Amino acid sequence: MSFQTTIKAISDPVRREILSLLKNGSMTAGEIGSHFKLTGATISHHLSILKEAGLIDDEKKGKYIYYEINMTVLDEILNWIISLRGDKNEK
Repeated sequence: MSFQTTIKAISDPVRREILSLLKNGSMTAGEIGSHFKLTGATISHHLSILKEAGLIDDEKKGKYIYYEINMTVLDEILNWIISLRGDKNEK
């Protein structure tokens, strides 16, 4: 995965909302989908893009797959963005 893939994944408002939902804990695709007026196939597509970007992980428990946010990738992005600011005291 690359920053480009990750940034592209979070550029979509639906995927950002999915990440916001997952910050409160793991959810199934059906639970996620209940927050949107989208088809299950569309939600699945968004989840696939987030997973490919490393932003979410999934785990099968019984007959359901639970999705959860991967904070490691988000921390990497945040640290990179913060590094762009530099140290303002260096001037």
